[in-house]
Amino acid sequence: MKILSVECSASPASVAVIENGKIIANSFVNVKLTHSETLMPMIDATLKSAKLSIKDIEGFSVAAGPGSFTGIRIGISVVKGLAAADNLPCLGVSTLEAMAYMFSEENITVCAVMDARCNQFYNALFKIKNGKVSRLCDDRAISFDELKTEIKNISDNVVICGDGADIFYNNAKEDLCNIKLASENLKYQSAVGVGIMSEKYFSDKNTVLSNELLPVYLRLPQAERELKNKKSKEG
Repeated sequence: MKILSVECSASPASVAVIENGKIIANSFVNVKLTHSETLMPMIDATLKSAKLSIKDIEGFSVAAGPGSFTGIRIGISVVKGLAAADNLPCLGVSTLEAMAYMFSEENITVCAVMDARCNQFYNALFKIKNGKVSRLCDDRAISFDELKTEIKNISDNVVICGDGADIFYNNAKEDLCNIKLASENLKYQSAVGVGIMSEKYFSDKNTVLSNELLPVYLRLPQAERELKNKKSKEG
């Protein structure tokens, strides 16, 4: 089954076509352009490089959150539009869990971190053993100090990945001897991880139609949080 996956939950954007665990084609950009500018040209280029058309795709997957509110909305909207034409199955996956699947050939603990501002990270921890990815906690927004304390109690080596990896690692490395920074090619969110993770759900037919595809936010957008705070003070 050919699955086209999309990842644009942070600054980088990527597209991949996965079939039976094999990466048919993929594209990755990390430039200061909006995802609305880059995503469709990337999809066209990725399909062209694989000598495929959109009609060859049998399902779609997308990083549904957490992450940038704008980026997540763009990714989901694009997938909805592409899938709706032929009523193809879709899947929204955890941005954080998809990152862990990039390390499925290693036996290690993965700490996926995304910069959530205000001294917080979107985070989840995963244990990778013999190709199996197991969750150690739910996706969450957590403070730097809380996450550092939690990792200190992990006996395994912990690889730090995600768009918040550099920030966390550089501020925690003097206190944590069991962490290492992911290599550059594995550090950021990737549509490859989204695609590999989604294959097991497609095989179980645990998918949705395009109109059922929804984002997953761990907290309200900043504008809504500020409005809520303002109303609570006025009240």
